[in-house]
Amino acid sequence: MARRAGAQDSGCARLIKSAVSETPPRAICLAGPTAAGKTAVALALADALSREIRVEVISVDSAQVYRGLDIGTAKPSAAQRAAVPHHLIDIIDPSLAYSAARFVADAQLLIQQIHARGHLALLAGGTMLYFKALFDGLDALPGADPALRAEIDAQAAAQGWPALHAELARVDPVSAARLAPNDAQRIQRALEVFRLTGTALSELHGARARGRFAAPLISLEPESRAWLHSRIELRLREMLAQGLVDEVRALRARGDLSAELPSMRCVGYRQAWQALERDELGALEARAIAATRQLAKRQLTWLRAMPQRIGIAADAPDAVQRAIDLARRLALA
Repeated sequence: MARRAGAQDSGCARLIKSAVSETPPRAICLAGPTAAGKTAVALALADALSREIRVEVISVDSAQVYRGLDIGTAKPSAAQRAAVPHHLIDIIDPSLAYSAARFVADAQLLIQQIHARGHLALLAGGTMLYFKALFDGLDALPGADPALRAEIDAQAAAQGWPALHAELARVDPVSAARLAPNDAQRIQRALEVFRLTGTALSELHGARARGRFAAPLISLEPESRAWLHSRIELRLREMLAQGLVDEVRALRARGDLSAELPSMRCVGYRQAWQALERDELGALEARAIAATRQLAKRQLTWLRAMPQRIGIAADAPDAVQRAIDLARRLALA
């Protein structure tokens, strides 16, 4: 969990000094687990800093990029987006895929454009893979090959994913060891990379195709797990009351989407799709809450591995004000 007040304050001072002494930041990052209050803090930051500098938000969210996925992604409202410019929301159809590589390219271009306008880019969200790709660079991996993926899918349909996992274990045992035998998406990608390059995916990691990006990271990390779980449950119930099931029902009715697409694998959407498919709506709430808790746990694990983060207890009474004060020091130093 987030560091206690004394250690946190000294850590903040050290990290702020380091951040502003190297280069004045062109951007500030705001991350945290789902339901930790990132949207509210981002909007509060933008409002508080508005007299000194205009803030534009770049969404770091692998689900909010999709059009038509509104309720389950907790997108900022139209009014909020009118008050503060937001980017990388509603930019792609859910039948398509959006990758970390595309995010890095899009985000770097937006940061440059926002900086050229004399504004501050605030990258806010919870997709930690995107943050890591932006901070550390991207592995030099080949792009997707639709024909090869179709071939792998056909092989899986005939033999089953465990058989393809066994094949992966022969050519890339390191990748196979970290994947479950039915992890279709990742097994497919690892086999695709090997068949395209003749080199194991695990061996290609580390060859960076893009330069690293440096920016301070404000991390909302609740000290109380119960606090976060309560917020997750409340938000999920609000989503259900707002019509999440009907939203997923409409997406299914399009006819061109499937449960295996990245958009439909998003937490909440995956569980709602399965509940509709199996006629198990009564179990949806419990399953979606459990999946969201697991997501939050993974997000916190990713965050704690990021050395540049400056932690703020998201459940502290003054969490928003602390974030505002910290952002002001970082942005205007």
